[in-house]
Amino acid sequence: MTHYYSLNDYCREAFGHKLYKLSLDGGMTCPNRDGTIGTGGCIFCSEDGSGDFAEKSCNNIAEQIEKAKLRVAHKNKGGGYIAYFQSYTNTYAPIDYLEKIFTQAISHPDIEVLSVATRPDCLSDEVIDLLSRLNKIKPVWVELGFQTSNEASAQYIRRGYGNEVFADAVKRLNNADIKVIAHIILGLPHETAEDMEKSVRYACECGIWGIKLQLLHILKNTDLATDFEKGKFSALSQEEYISLVCRMLTVIPEDVVIHRLTGDGDKKKLIAPFWSADKKAVLNSLSSMLKEKNIRQGQHI
Repeated sequence: MTHYYSLNDYCREAFGHKLYKLSLDGGMTCPNRDGTIGTGGCIFCSEDGSGDFAEKSCNNIAEQIEKAKLRVAHKNKGGGYIAYFQSYTNTYAPIDYLEKIFTQAISHPDIEVLSVATRPDCLSDEVIDLLSRLNKIKPVWVELGFQTSNEASAQYIRRGYGNEVFADAVKRLNNADIKVIAHIILGLPHETAEDMEKSVRYACECGIWGIKLQLLHILKNTDLATDFEKGKFSALSQEEYISLVCRMLTVIPEDVVIHRLTGDGDKKKLIAPFWSADKKAVLNSLSSMLKEKNIRQGQHI
């Protein structure tokens, strides 16, 4: 490791090569959309339930995998694949259905990891038992959309659960020997750098294995976009975001795997910030800043 422990670092250690994510659609919805908790979804979430790059739903998971492989074929130079169920809440379905689609994915010969994005309030004991059984076949990772530990912000974005629900889900998944990745959004309206740091610290203290730091994207046809267009908050500049990421890295323990340091939203839906569309340029600027200031993961400055 030089400046941070990346997912590529981990995969080369654990699997001997890089792994590429194949974004899949399990055909599910979300309790924050079907009326169980709410109907509008989280305030920032696109119509596709954060699965803008996922292969569109079909009953044949193997077919989705093959289509997704074609999308990343130009990048793959001998690496393996992660079956990533990304769209909406991927444990929000009957257990028999979940077992069917997850088994189809994990049984595919090219798949080395099953990664499931979901909500911490959609992890019954029955679901965790299923994931635990699958984890004995191939590694299973669970990605939880935590976003923030600031309860006021959580209410504003309509997250729909309290921090204690996240903490309990991480504990139960850890007890089942399932690796947990937390998603944290940097740049939520009216949050300070201190608020964001508290969110990162909280997630790490809960015992996560991996973390994704995500820039707040304002996307078309979201309630967040409505507030942005009314001037209720401003989007982060590239300089502000890079400074925040550098700060967050210093409080993330050295053994926590960094799965993402930025993200590139669907350019057709992106309202702001436009600079985020050039992900390579953002990462290059971040790398330069880390080197310039000699910032390393887990080392306070």
